[in-house]
Amino acid sequence: MNAFEQVASEADLVAQAVRELVRRTRFPVAFGGLLSRGEVAVTTIVGNRTASLEGLRVQPQRGLGGRAMTELRPRMTQDYGSSQQITHDYDGFVLGEGLRTLLAIPVVVAGRPRGVLYAGGWEAAPARGVAAAPALQIADALAAELRIREEVERRLHAADAPVLPIGLSAAQREELRQSYAELRSIAALVGDPAVRERIGEVERRILALSSPPPATTARATHLSPRERDVLACAALGQTNAQIAAQLGLRESTVKAYLGTAMSKLDAPTRHAAVARARRDGLIP
Repeated sequence: MNAFEQVASEADLVAQAVRELVRRTRFPVAFGGLLSRGEVAVTTIVGNRTASLEGLRVQPQRGLGGRAMTELRPRMTQDYGSSQQITHDYDGFVLGEGLRTLLAIPVVVAGRPRGVLYAGGWEAAPARGVAAAPALQIADALAAELRIREEVERRLHAADAPVLPIGLSAAQREELRQSYAELRSIAALVGDPAVRERIGEVERRILALSSPPPATTARATHLSPRERDVLACAALGQTNAQIAAQLGLRESTVKAYLGTAMSKLDAPTRHAAVARARRDGLIP
């Protein structure tokens, strides 16, 4: 995936969030964008009557959205034109559309602003709490997706680092195993098939680097993706409860997956299952 495709994918996420704002709040207008090169370029506008909001670019600390990004919390005004709590750098855009009420919600990832979503109306706003609650949920969902994508990209880039031909130390092998387990848990949360495929490719490379050649057997063992997930976590010494928390499963479900994996691998214990899965190149 090249840089343009990544930007386009993030723009699609913003567009979905903006549409959700109109659907789930009582505001008729919504717009937003992500922070890039020191400013937010609004990439999606829904419900507008004019073209006034087109081309809007918001800088931190400027306007209602800039204040929301700086303070990392939502800001709202019920009379935008007369508000003395914000700068009015963007009056031409907002008042040009005729908006009176405006809610700005920052998209916060790892404690830093990544963008801002707006919901507005031409008349008086609905009750503040009624409007803000679903808007916050939408912004949080967008932030969670962006956080997952950033972690995936970080690990994809880390996996591109060359491995010395002298082999892996015990510490390097353990780091690969931890990375593999985390990638498996991240992949379960990613909805984008292209991103999941990239994660899968990195997982296969990790297996090739960290596992010995599979043992020759009369019949290759096949584990389901979830069985590999729980075994990869078990290989790190995690309990069923810890595995369930990491993978978003019930503890009883984790126990069931471990049981079927042990049965397929003809292993009497989870430790034996991990050892045999490693021997067969199924996990690192």
